[in-house]
Amino acid sequence: MPTIYLIRHGKASPEAEDYDELSPTGYEQSRLLGVELKRRDLRVERVVAGALRRQRQTAAATLAAAGLDLEADTDERWNEYDHLGLLSSGPVRQGTLQERLDASLGSWIEAGGEGPGTWEGFRTGVRGALEDLVTGSGRGGTTLVFTSAGVIATVCSTLLGTGPTGFLAMNRVVVNGSVTKLVHGRGGTRLLSFNDHAHLEQGGPALMTYR
Repeated sequence: MPTIYLIRHGKASPEAEDYDELSPTGYEQSRLLGVELKRRDLRVERVVAGALRRQRQTAAATLAAAGLDLEADTDERWNEYDHLGLLSSGPVRQGTLQERLDASLGSWIEAGGEGPGTWEGFRTGVRGALEDLVTGSGRGGTTLVFTSAGVIATVCSTLLGTGPTGFLAMNRVVVNGSVTKLVHGRGGTRLLSFNDHAHLEQGGPALMTYR
């Protein structure tokens, strides 16, 4: 039964000029994740990452710490939605970042439409990436996917049939460097665990980040 680990990238650099860069905290989260993967002694057959720099940096740092001599294939369908663009054009200008993001995502979903840049286009791309991954996975191996919170929330809400409400709820709580585990069998693809971040707890509250 193939297993898929959806891994959220480490903490990026929201205070820097370029957000799409792992912070020192992000590198430490990636290192601890790699140590945990090494402890689990997984039979990793394939590694995939989105094209975003923070995703690929997380993959490289994690694989090095895990002692896995593998390189990540790139698939842009595992990229995050454009959260900065959504925030800049969103309906709410005040409040916390999370409140503004929730409002922007809600408006984006309600706007409908198809194709690049739309909610449906994003969701369709994520679903297609997962389907292709499952089709190409070996019978008993593990695939690591380095991606982002919105993608993970989309996959999980789709598998659980929760719709946009579930997507928004899950999207809020995906921890940087966390692992969400899927398995695929005769009954289809199923969610086994969501947002596992126990490997980060040894680092204290500073490693519990969401951006």
